[in-house]
Amino acid sequence: MANGQAVQECSSDCEASGPVRSCWQREPLHSRTHPLNSRHAQVSPGKVGVRSDTVALPLNAHIQDVTEIFTGSPRRAGELNAAPSPQALWQDLLSKHSFTDAAAAVEGDFAVATVRPDGSVFMAVDRFAIRSLCYRIDSQGLRVAERADSLADGADRLSNQAVFEYLYHHIIPSPHTVFAGVQRLPPGHCAEFRDGKLHIARYWTPRFTPRTPDLADAKKQLRGLMRDAVAKQMDGSKPACFLSGGTDSSTVAGMMADLTSDVTAYSIGFEADGYDEMHYARVTAKHFGLKHREIYFTPDILVAEIPKVAASYDQPFGNSSVLPSFHCAREARADGVSRMLAGDGGDELFGGNTRYATQRLFDHWQRLPGPLRDGLLGPLFRLSIMAKLPVARKAASYVRQASQPMPGRIQEYNLIKRIGYQEIFPPSFLASVSQSEIESAQNEIWAQAQAPDELDRHLAYDWRYTLAECDLPKVVGSTQLAGVSVGFPMLDDALLQFSMQLPPAFKVKGQELRWFFKDAMRGFLPDEVITKKKQGFGLPFGVWMVEHAALNALTRDALQALVPRGLIRDDFVRRFFDELLPSHPHYYGTMAWILLMLEHWLRARAPDWSAAK
Repeated sequence: MANGQAVQECSSDCEASGPVRSCWQREPLHSRTHPLNSRHAQVSPGKVGVRSDTVALPLNAHIQDVTEIFTGSPRRAGELNAAPSPQALWQDLLSKHSFTDAAAAVEGDFAVATVRPDGSVFMAVDRFAIRSLCYRIDSQGLRVAERADSLADGADRLSNQAVFEYLYHHIIPSPHTVFAGVQRLPPGHCAEFRDGKLHIARYWTPRFTPRTPDLADAKKQLRGLMRDAVAKQMDGSKPACFLSGGTDSSTVAGMMADLTSDVTAYSIGFEADGYDEMHYARVTAKHFGLKHREIYFTPDILVAEIPKVAASYDQPFGNSSVLPSFHCAREARADGVSRMLAGDGGDELFGGNTRYATQRLFDHWQRLPGPLRDGLLGPLFRLSIMAKLPVARKAASYVRQASQPMPGRIQEYNLIKRIGYQEIFPPSFLASVSQSEIESAQNEIWAQAQAPDELDRHLAYDWRYTLAECDLPKVVGSTQLAGVSVGFPMLDDALLQFSMQLPPAFKVKGQELRWFFKDAMRGFLPDEVITKKKQGFGLPFGVWMVEHAALNALTRDALQALVPRGLIRDDFVRRFFDELLPSHPHYYGTMAWILLMLEHWLRARAPDWSAAK
């Protein structure tokens, strides 16, 4: 079995219907009869367990009208070009290998669901789940689709736990979906449905093998890998890319300009202090001779487009950059663009997020000798008197945070935890959900990576929660809505493997983020871009909501509508608008955003939903 991963198993009425759309073909499979195990299986994050209760199922339950799915651009490991026929590629691999080894032998972005000659069903998604695959198993048999809502029967209830996870993470992490009967295959996983049982396996695990390379050779290798990665993603259509003005998007744009002419870069700007990066996008565009489309996003556009974008996702989705990304891609589509390249992934591969440097500071505490740390300094700084002394108060806060194990420490500033669950949610809702389930899933993901250093383990953790579950669905979903396909050169398999061999100090050197990557790109990228602070397509939602009457009214209406649904407290809504939001619009605006997007998704997809049902 690839990577030595354990196979997980659930029985065949694992509640999880509908038509399946395929980018390659829509070929209904032959219906085959399977005896079904009658135990009910409940899939939880990272594991599949079997409950003791039983459900009577007909013995002739079967795989019913499954439509094969072959999406993305899969290629054999080590090959440069995508397979001309994904279906032929998978059939060949499955005829020679186990289902886990077949999945591990493929690179690129993909989702596949296909019936093998022996009647078993094989499913898999790529390492970052760029392509999505959902499934359900019930008395009608196995059904699969790219979207969770395609499998949701009218009688399916929404999961309170999934809604809680949405409010916690701003997304619903796989394998859960918002629909209680539907599951999503996690990134880097494959599955086999055989003889009425579903076997799920993790076919890929991040393995970090850091070594100190020759610096000059490593820089040259990185540039070559970046160029190859960009070339793989270009399909010969009108060349275009997102350009925020940051390191990653500028690198992708520059490599495109090296490979072809007439590259058009699309940038989003905001007329709000501290949010607009258009200056850096202009610097990059001029440096590489790009055609540059500057698109300014306004509160009026936001008000008009929130309902449409919220409803376009197959479940509630709360990444606030989705609206600017959609607007940008829609403008590109109007210009005749059919494919765009994006820079997502570079920060997570090469250490570019400020939280990595912050956590490195906390790691110093963990490296102190145990007797000094736990026997003297820890107890000293936990004394109540320390909270009364300004300097000691900061030290005590550091000790408190540093003493928390990862990954729980990352959630120290989680929005709903900071506000307080009891302040936000009515007791009836809290009684129906579990915080420990969220924490267990996080701990399991944290433990999966094979990494000798905490920084690399943190990166791998973000590959799951930040990239696969949040940032990539943001870009994929928004571009699909605009009618544009998207490629992610930063997530190229060769580049990924290269990053896992770099020493942690090459990623975060002291408090310097992305030290090696930026040093390697000196002379290629403009110096002003290399030295700028990270920003991205951040949306000034909280600031605008305070200032813009229509946006404020839209948000108030949405939050108040969630009260009779039994999700949030009426007194919280009043306090939110009277106290919290005015005190810190940027910080608390995030809370308003995720609730606003949730309510508009519910209005479009589940208007009668109540947490009490």
